[in-house]
Amino acid sequence: MDKKQVKTIAIAAVIFVVAIFGGVYVYTQKEAQLKSLDSEKTALYEQMQAKDSLMNDLESTFNEIENSLTFIKEKRSNLSIGEGEGVKDQKKELMADITLMNTMLEESSKKIDELEAKLKKSGVNMRAFEKRIAALNKDLNTQNTQIAELKQMVEQKDFQIAELETKINEQNEFLASQTDSLTNESQRLVERTNELNEGHVAYGTYQELKEKGLLTKEGGFLGLGANKVVNSTFDSDYFTTLDIRDTKIIPLHSKKAQIISEHPTDSYSMVEEDGQIAYLQIDNPEEFWKISKYAVIEVK
Repeated sequence: MDKKQVKTIAIAAVIFVVAIFGGVYVYTQKEAQLKSLDSEKTALYEQMQAKDSLMNDLESTFNEIENSLTFIKEKRSNLSIGEGEGVKDQKKELMADITLMNTMLEESSKKIDELEAKLKKSGVNMRAFEKRIAALNKDLNTQNTQIAELKQMVEQKDFQIAELETKINEQNEFLASQTDSLTNESQRLVERTNELNEGHVAYGTYQELKEKGLLTKEGGFLGLGANKVVNSTFDSDYFTTLDIRDTKIIPLHSKKAQIISEHPTDSYSMVEEDGQIAYLQIDNPEEFWKISKYAVIEVK
């Protein structure tokens, strides 16, 4: 083999080796590019998944806030403060509802802040959500204002109720005072009426009545022709007190009886039974007690 052939074979071998190494290099480069594309594809897929998860989370949060605000609107529209019995219990329930709505509004406000923070952090285009968030904030502020007005109305109502209760208590105290006064006056009137309708009776023999200082004699000469009269300075303790409205009969049970005190003769009568004066019957109480409320009767 001459030198020319050896040179040609050598050149061919070099070209073959270079071609093999070139192919390997190209294959390696292609494989690296494919791996890079797979990594980018995986990263992009993960980003899309994260974005979808974030969007779902955002949508869920939006729905929660909107549902809470809708519930508050409906709850508030059904609230009312009544009058009369059960107002205190109703007020207690009303204040509990207001507290619940305030709590829900505070939670909604926090969720809106969290929404804005998530959107900024995620890099998602805010413009798609700005109007929706603005509407939520507007609705939230409106609800806060209306709840505050409702609370003020409850407090005002409570003040009016307290004021009314004060007036009622004052009126009750006045009525109680008037009632006490009327009761006392009525009692005094009853006592005075009873006093005016009291009659007093004393009976016995002349000697008994004289010893008690109820009877004496006036006129006459040396004891002759003297008249028996009621002593003007008698002691009322010797009389029996009775109610002239109820007393129509005064038992005597004596052979003879004579009224010494002054009473119209046509206003009473002596009733006999079994040969004696059984009792004195008052036929006309008003006339009988008109001159004197003290009746002195001598019996024998």
